[in-house]
Amino acid sequence: MLLAGTGQYAWALLEGRVAPAVAPNEALRLELEAVAAADGAEELHARLGRVDPVSAKRIDARNARRVIRALEIVEATGGPVPSLQVEPPDFSWNAVGLQWERSALYERADRRAEAMYAAGLVEETRGLVERYGAQFDALHSMGYAEALKVLDGSWSEAEALARTKTQTHRLIRMQATWFRADDKRICWVDAEDRQAVLAAVEGAAAAPVR
Repeated sequence: MLLAGTGQYAWALLEGRVAPAVAPNEALRLELEAVAAADGAEELHARLGRVDPVSAKRIDARNARRVIRALEIVEATGGPVPSLQVEPPDFSWNAVGLQWERSALYERADRRAEAMYAAGLVEETRGLVERYGAQFDALHSMGYAEALKVLDGSWSEAEALARTKTQTHRLIRMQATWFRADDKRICWVDAEDRQAVLAAVEGAAAAPVR
């Protein structure tokens, strides 16, 4: 069973999207991360626009990690990022989506963020920094990234919590573009109807697969 999750990766698996086979270039990544830290992600995006305007138009300027990956591919191949190839997977699948009202999702997300901070997210982040360093990939994810701002004195814990909530709301909106309510491939059920959810999941699991 695949619980999704991040739409980009879920559909990449289910649709058989094949990413360019370019190995990570750690030295280049560190160089570009330093540029982003010093001059902002927009500077990296402008650099991408000069060498691969099509990718620059497609990638959000604020998403430094995706911009860096695109620049990494351009550096390795000497050309623009190639279009994704699609190779249908060698399995069948059924998708079940849990349907929530947007306001209910925001409320649940806010409670989760509050619980994370109450349970010691800032101290957990401190421990990860001490063990792995502030550039540890996991620390760029939502929640940890805001907690880092508390540790370096940029924000109070209350400000970090508010930013975490805002970012989570943004993610919820983005997820709605990946998992659309009108997508016929998804069996949408009322998330608060537990019997309907159970029936949908059992039905998807029992369907023939190859």
